[in-house]
Amino acid sequence: MPAFNTLNLAVLISGSGTTLQNLIDKIDDKTLNARIQIVISSSPDAYGIKRAKQINIPVAIIQHKDYNNSEIFSNTIIKKIGKYPVDLIILAGFLHLFKIPDKYAGRVMNIHPGLIPAFCGKGYYGHHVHKAVIESGVKVSGCTVHFVDNEYDCGPIIIQRVVQVHEGDSPDTLAQRVFKEECIAYTEAINLFAEGRLKIEGRKVRILNQ
Repeated sequence: MPAFNTLNLAVLISGSGTTLQNLIDKIDDKTLNARIQIVISSSPDAYGIKRAKQINIPVAIIQHKDYNNSEIFSNTIIKKIGKYPVDLIILAGFLHLFKIPDKYAGRVMNIHPGLIPAFCGKGYYGHHVHKAVIESGVKVSGCTVHFVDNEYDCGPIIIQRVVQVHEGDSPDTLAQRVFKEECIAYTEAINLFAEGRLKIEGRKVRILNQ
């Protein structure tokens, strides 16, 4: 892997923290040259909090229900992130709309367990995506890493990876195959960002040659 400066991350979670654990594992095996500076959870019961604390990553709990609107909620998160040296904000199963100030435009990523622009938007997350995919009869699904704007699952796409939808799939079996691709795609996208190889051009992201 090409040498580049260690990327400082803030990771936002709402639940089990499987994507957070993937990032921790990739950092540990040196396929991701990054450091997680802060984990922010929208739920005090998220298992991802335990994952972070086990390796002494600072954790903040900012509950969505404590705020009247998305802007105040998002500003509270940004204020907390501002206390750390953060290059890139990573949404890792974060279930709430995150309003991004100009300072962080092009510096927030999300991964979605489907092929945007299909099966995405408000209410489409986790199990709900895989159930909708199976019920629709489509033959392929996958995952999408994208930059975040101020709408659900709407920012410019960086990477997509595809899996076959098998006859007899359940949401759980499909989720397992998709998650394997998520683990690859998110690491790749973050490394490309760290190498300065992602250029946003309108609705598209161009991957620059080294």
